[in-house]
Amino acid sequence: MAQSPAVELEVRGRTVRISSPDRVVFPDRGITKLDVVEYFLAVGDGVLGALLDRPTTLERWPKGVFEGARMATRQDSSGDAFYQKRVPQGAPGYVETSRIAFPSGRTADEVAPTELAVVAWAANLGTLTFHPWPVVRDDVDRPDQVRIDLDPQPGTDFADAARVAPHVRELLAEHGLEGTPKTSGGRGLHVFVPIEPAWTFVEARRATIAFGRELERRLPEQVTMRWWKEERGRKIFVDYNQMARDRTIASAYSIRSNPRATVSAPLTWDEVADAHPDDFDVTTMPARFADVGDLFAPLVAHAAPRYRIDSLLELADRQERDDGHGDLPYPPEYPKMPGEPKRVQPSKDRDRPR
Repeated sequence: MAQSPAVELEVRGRTVRISSPDRVVFPDRGITKLDVVEYFLAVGDGVLGALLDRPTTLERWPKGVFEGARMATRQDSSGDAFYQKRVPQGAPGYVETSRIAFPSGRTADEVAPTELAVVAWAANLGTLTFHPWPVVRDDVDRPDQVRIDLDPQPGTDFADAARVAPHVRELLAEHGLEGTPKTSGGRGLHVFVPIEPAWTFVEARRATIAFGRELERRLPEQVTMRWWKEERGRKIFVDYNQMARDRTIASAYSIRSNPRATVSAPLTWDEVADAHPDDFDVTTMPARFADVGDLFAPLVAHAAPRYRIDSLLELADRQERDDGHGDLPYPPEYPKMPGEPKRVQPSKDRDRPR
């Protein structure tokens, strides 16, 4: 089939060229590349606010989301989609970057969007999901967000995460914090809290662990902090390692790589109980955005108010002093971290008490 001619879009004073605009990205929905770009423009203030000045990994699906499409991995680079951490070659001059350091010590210059044309340009490259760091480019070592990831385990779903959400809100309030919920676009639920950039990744992760442990203590039948999947059971896992350096979460308004083309949708707290991820997709979100505006505006870089996590760090101190709760395992690609327990799957740990 002959490729359709490129089109040019005016995006707030920039001309962005969209190649093969009629290429089908989501076959089940008939959604084309041009539809994807126009979706991002329709929610422009929202998606730009979620990415503004943040080092951002691009999740690119240049061939579309077709049956059998798979993501490339470190072990197998032959996949149909991939994560791009370094700014693509040939990026236009208006694409700003930010140098970040990985746990390995390597560095990369990542895209750091400053204007909506950058989002449109990235969408033309096949980017569906944007994965911003919880930092801004002028201070890449101190998070300005705490991200609470409620991850349903097998046998649970979004509704189970939604039942935990009011307890998340209540516990945050007890520590003087206020967060904004959003669907992951899949089965999970995220709650983002804007904080002062006064702490390191290690400290922000420790505060998140303390929060998760207290949530688990209050809801032991519903919530788990167990890192190893074999120990989690049918519960909601609070994925504390999403606050580790170089771990990112899909941004608000990002499109997810599933046949329905769902999107990560900001919610009000009153909406969480009755929401379903399939309610929010590329075709429905523009009208919702026009109606309710950007519910994620409190998370825009440099916005106020920003909260302090001293109270959560004090909770972490009490948990360590009174209950002996120290650090928890980091992801496998991390070097051994100070104070980290043994990073061995329990069923394979010969020294584990039986």
